[in-house]
Amino acid sequence: MSMQQAVDAPSPSTADLPHQDNGGPGRVPRHVACVMDGNGRWAQSRSLPRTSGHSAAEAAVIDVIEAARAAGVGWLSLYAFSTENWGRPSNEVDFLMQLVRRVVRKHALLLHARGIRCRFLGVTDPRIPPALAQDFDDLMTLTGDNRGMTLTVAFDHGGRRDIVEAARSLLRSKTPADAVTEQTFADHLPYPDTPDVDLVIRTSGEQRISNFMLWQVAYAEWVFPPVLWPDFRAPHFLECLHAYRHRDRRFGGVLPNEIGASRP
Repeated sequence: MSMQQAVDAPSPSTADLPHQDNGGPGRVPRHVACVMDGNGRWAQSRSLPRTSGHSAAEAAVIDVIEAARAAGVGWLSLYAFSTENWGRPSNEVDFLMQLVRRVVRKHALLLHARGIRCRFLGVTDPRIPPALAQDFDDLMTLTGDNRGMTLTVAFDHGGRRDIVEAARSLLRSKTPADAVTEQTFADHLPYPDTPDVDLVIRTSGEQRISNFMLWQVAYAEWVFPPVLWPDFRAPHFLECLHAYRHRDRRFGGVLPNEIGASRP
């Protein structure tokens, strides 16, 4: 069955979104974002072409999606292809386009059966093959009424570009300058209902933002596991959630138990 044929299939019954992280003990981050880094180095360490690393990443993606859903994460965002990635060799870019299309078509019905709503953040460059863009649209249509976890795949995404486009949208709406607030600005970003990111996981030990969801990660906690993305599995993901649970999220303030300690 193709994705388009499955669009009219009844949507599975799913639970409501998990509660928002309130900073309490044992809390689960509402929104987790992953920078899936290390595919090339994984392949290089095995004397394989870089494309082999991208292929091996599929298993990690599916494992993390299942782990996040089982843990009660309400929103999961995966950084699959950045605006800067267009600068890679053309044969690698072509391979990635074909790989992503195969993965989307292969797992569409499974994602739908799990009650996962799928979105794609970016997807504006005309170099994206029309067939792949159609597969993205079909998957969003198929899963659009699901109310389980929301999976956002950042593809042809750039955080700066999103902010520029939001500013342009505000100008087109003729919003008075005095009426522009952080909230009104956020309302003009793509998918404005997306909550701020609570936890960012960047694999391979690299410690960079890489232009990823710049607005949404403003107060996120970051974890940098050394494992390369193709080797990243559910236990690694759960370790990152465990690390998050032990963080004190101050949001620029002071925790209640620290107020008294700071008094002379």
